[in-house]
Amino acid sequence: MSILPQHNHYLTRSPTHNPWHRKRIICSATTTPTKPKSSHSQLTFEPQFVTPPNLVTSISTPPVLNDPSLQSTWSHRTWVATGCTTVLVSLAKAIAGAGDSHIWLEPMLAGYIGYILADLGSGVYHWGIDNYGDGSTPIFGNQIEAFQGHHKWPWTITRRQFANNLHALARTVAFFVLPVDLVCNDPTVNAFVGVLAGCIMFSQQFHAWAHGTKSKLPPIVVALQDVGLLVSRSQHGAHHRQPYNNNYCIVSGVWNEFLDKNKVFEALEMALYFKLGVRPRSWSEPTTDWTEETKTASQVAVQ
Repeated sequence: MSILPQHNHYLTRSPTHNPWHRKRIICSATTTPTKPKSSHSQLTFEPQFVTPPNLVTSISTPPVLNDPSLQSTWSHRTWVATGCTTVLVSLAKAIAGAGDSHIWLEPMLAGYIGYILADLGSGVYHWGIDNYGDGSTPIFGNQIEAFQGHHKWPWTITRRQFANNLHALARTVAFFVLPVDLVCNDPTVNAFVGVLAGCIMFSQQFHAWAHGTKSKLPPIVVALQDVGLLVSRSQHGAHHRQPYNNNYCIVSGVWNEFLDKNKVFEALEMALYFKLGVRPRSWSEPTTDWTEETKTASQVAVQ
């Protein structure tokens, strides 16, 4: 008899003191704050996935024919005129000095060495900006972006006006050659500097001719290309085909076979990688940035 009242008493208290109700309240309280945290973390990481595509699309925007960026400005023309003047002064002093001293062999040999080294220098520079850096790189960013984009749209170089194509190199030449013109009267030095600087400044024009159609090029240019004094269309065309890691020189191209056969640039790439941990672009599988994009029908009609 004494057991039954205790049992009834337990049944009347059980609805208010059942621990199962407490567990459900605790579970709902613990799961509620986790939902805002997960949604908050998603909001903070979302912009990080949006930014990279924007950077890529800005680089892959195709150029427009007759775009103002391909036109020469008076600033471009002024720099090209200044660069040409400094080169001509250096060559004139070399000729005058050789005539006065009756020593022609040394200035001519110095000029030839300048011509050979200009081709080598163009290859080293072309290799560097093709494989390293981007548009944000200090000093060289614009040229890096232009050269790397040139692989995608190589035909644009034939649409650039003369001064537009040469003004950047002409500016550099003017700053370096002018002091030599002012202080040096040695015909050997003047011949070397004049030919070296002239070939470097006009290397972009030689480059443009290498992308030209034979029927549209001046006959003298075609003749110089055929004899190997200027980089040929076929030789430079190999640079724009896979694996995109050869034929970098764009003055005469005389160094290309030696540099490619002996894997000079590959050795430099390995040295830079082990020293600085930087990989060149040519080590990666070719992407659409390397693949040439041909002109559309409307662009061909403009030509």
